Amino acid sequence: MLRFALPLALLVAAPPAMAQERTEAEVKGLALEAILENPEVIVEAIEMLRRRDAEEAQAEAQATLGESRDLLERDPNAPVLGNPNGDVTVVEFFDYNCPYCRRAGDEVAALLEADPDVRLVYREWPILSEGSLFAARAALAAREQDLYAQMHEAMMDAQGRLDETSVMAIAEEVGLDTAQLRTDMEAPEVQEHIRTSMELAQSLGFSGTPSFVVGDTTAPGLVDAEQLQAMVEDARDDN
Repeated sequence: MLRFALPLALLVAAPPAMAQERTEAEVKGLALEAILENPEVIVEAIEMLRRRDAEEAQAEAQATLGESRDLLERDPNAPVLGNPNGDVTVVEFFDYNCPYCRRAGDEVAALLEADPDVRLVYREWPILSEGSLFAARAALAAREQDLYAQMHEAMMDAQGRLDETSVMAIAEEVGLDTAQLRTDMEAPEVQEHIRTSMELAQSLGFSGTPSFVVGDTTAPGLVDAEQLQAMVEDARDDN
């Protein structure tokens, strides 16, 4: 990068008379010539920008973990499964139409079975489709009938993509009062949960589902039960 920056710096710092003698096109031509003579500087520049962006994203994620810990782990408007009094909290951001989230469900279930001291917080993060949004709203509304866990599991086990028709069919199978469910889906708490999930996911640098937070560790993407258990143990050691 220094090999490339030096000629450009000399051009910029040239005396006024010399600068006036060179047109904008000539300056651009010299810059292009420098790049053609040293094409590796482009790769170096891209890698430098990538590292800078990654460092900034990681710094923002750590700041969010510090500033929003209570919101992530103790939001009263977020569903809690596993052991409500567990010593370590696992937070999962997910979308019902995400096939990797459905696979992650088996891994999370295995973790909960193996470790009875894990507290699980679900963040509904419907980012894939309108059907995903409808499913998330229905699941959150099912809390009013104490059937969130059953609705969540049934939709995760569903075949094919979820939409309004399939979600309401599942709601009937689960035993929900569907008329009441539709009313509860309009509650401000439902929209607030989804809005908060969107803001937290952005601050944490997540770009897809599933994504996990365990202690001070963020894990975007699918992780298996063994990896989750390792993150839980690390969080325990830090407590």
